[in-house]
Amino acid sequence: MKKYIAECLGTFVLTFLGCGTAMFLGCNTPAGVVGTAIAFGLTVIAMAYTIGNISGCHINPAITLGVALSGKMSWKDACGYWCGQIIGGIIAGALLLLLTKVVAAPDLTGGLGSNGIANAGGIGGAILVEVIATFLFVLVVLGTTDEKLGAGKLAGLAIGLTLILIHLVCINLTGTSVNPARSIGPALFAGGEALANVWVFIVAPLAGGALSALCWKYFAEKK
Repeated sequence: MKKYIAECLGTFVLTFLGCGTAMFLGCNTPAGVVGTAIAFGLTVIAMAYTIGNISGCHINPAITLGVALSGKMSWKDACGYWCGQIIGGIIAGALLLLLTKVVAAPDLTGGLGSNGIANAGGIGGAILVEVIATFLFVLVVLGTTDEKLGAGKLAGLAIGLTLILIHLVCINLTGTSVNPARSIGPALFAGGEALANVWVFIVAPLAGGALSALCWKYFAEKK
């Protein structure tokens, strides 16, 4: 149970700090994009070295799927992780909504930092962006955390820096999900198009995570 709670906490921190930064910096300027990307990446690094030894710090259902498909965790644990991650994302979404009611700073994203499909050219473009981005991200996670081939204690740093790079590319396209839990929480409270299209940011990252598991299994077996 402790590792499930750790995943809940870690996903809450990622969603609250990452989406909160997007909300109050905005993503319509280079400074806002860079600041938001750094916020997400640094949060992953911080959580990796905080709860990594407890749960492995997945804080992302797509990563958990990739790890489970790689045979590195049971499906029972995967379900526990998913529950914790989604709950953490929802709690963060609720608190972000509360912040918009009690602080003077406006939500510059207009949707609690939720994801969107318009700038990616619609559903097809958003799916393509998220599948590719999540594939690359989860591949780095699987590679750097591999017991035999990984980067050891440097894994958290590599993963966080990769997330920064992915955000720099994708923020102006989809708002960068690569994480269903991070998308579900804000979308539930933003409503409207964010909630109507949230399925894209569940399905596409999970597909990308599954593809990365297949790819890493190939590389690991050839070593």
